[in-house]
Amino acid sequence: MKIKQFEYKPLAHYSYAVISNGDMVIIDPERNPEVYYEFAQANKAKIVAVIETHPHADFVSSHLQIHKETGATIYNSEKLDAFYPHTNFDEGDVIPVGNVNFTALNTPGHSPDSITVVANEGDKTVLFTGDTLFVGDVGRPDLRSDGDNKKQKQQELAEAMYDTIHSKFNELADDAVVYPAHGAGSLCGKGMSDASSSTLGDERKENWAFKTTDKKVFVKELVESQPFIPSYFGYNVDVNKRGTDTVRKAIAKVDFKMNGNLRGLIVDSREEGEFKTGHLKGSINIQAASASAKFETWLGTLIKPEEKFSLVIAQPKDLEMILERVAKIGYESQLRKVVTLPRVKLKETSLLDLKDFKNNPKDYTIVDIRNKSEVEEGKLFKSAISIPLPTLRAEVNKIPTDKPIVVHCSGGYRSAAGSSIIEKHLDSAKVYDLSEHVKEFK
Repeated sequence: MKIKQFEYKPLAHYSYAVISNGDMVIIDPERNPEVYYEFAQANKAKIVAVIETHPHADFVSSHLQIHKETGATIYNSEKLDAFYPHTNFDEGDVIPVGNVNFTALNTPGHSPDSITVVANEGDKTVLFTGDTLFVGDVGRPDLRSDGDNKKQKQQELAEAMYDTIHSKFNELADDAVVYPAHGAGSLCGKGMSDASSSTLGDERKENWAFKTTDKKVFVKELVESQPFIPSYFGYNVDVNKRGTDTVRKAIAKVDFKMNGNLRGLIVDSREEGEFKTGHLKGSINIQAASASAKFETWLGTLIKPEEKFSLVIAQPKDLEMILERVAKIGYESQLRKVVTLPRVKLKETSLLDLKDFKNNPKDYTIVDIRNKSEVEEGKLFKSAISIPLPTLRAEVNKIPTDKPIVVHCSGGYRSAAGSSIIEKHLDSAKVYDLSEHVKEFK
């Protein structure tokens, strides 16, 4: 079998194509299936199946689009309760493709409907573990735990993950290759390795989940200190259970204007230096200037799924890129318009006098927008007010305005967004972004 791993870095997402005897299977595809089509064509392969290990929370999958455009059968667990045409794929089921047999393990824990896909060809075994087993970690149990009994559901999923890790893989050899759906940087776990693959033997030796044999200790470790949950995660689960429009149709509906003015909620996707030089008043700066910037995560964290918003881009050639990135998390349906900046007077953001700040930090209100876990490892400024970026829009009025405000994170990307949010909501305050200069205080 020929295996290709595809990586989308901003979401730390891995998807896969497996080819055997001219037939191809896709596992956990991203929103735009073009890369899989190109790979199939380059290898003269026919796409016959697409497998969903679970309904993903952090991105919108193209499983339904692939089905419509190629005729491929969609496979997923019966427990998923999918609303699109599919074939159930659970323990005992086999999908023969060329010389490869694909079987399923029901591996609940991250979600109740998670499966691990086992691909066997001769003596070779490959595991596509979705969000169940990562390199160095396992999937978090709190993304499908809504409602009044949230803690109980989280507890049940954590216990299910213990049972999964300590029973479901027992019959598999140490040399079985492990291919997860995410790596370091994903919010679907808390301690993933930078490595993109592993072996079951190495995970048994190194992964805390395999080494922790006491169930109570395991559950406590899994439940505690999970990162924040972006606003869009629950929405994406629902979208993926329904299936969605082809990405071409979805983004074609979004209006674009050159030199267009905007009202309402505005997201400016330009690089922070351009934003500070001039922007529409009230804009939030969520940068998409680089291919690796975590634009999708922060767009889906700071803007709720029910909120309509508009986007500013630097130049027309950025339009296709920004629409693709918005569509990665299914937000194109609430995107009103994309514009380049109009020829009007723009608001400038003043630059911090770094020397004065270093010499007179007490003259400033310092706002630390890092995550709670980061702050617990140590504050950079003793007097700083801690308000994590995911909650900043809701808690911005807690910030006193009697002094100039300096906003910091750990590297500069988040503070660009944070300072723009504070500037938007505390109109009378003087707001500065410490930006990358924060590194001088570590």
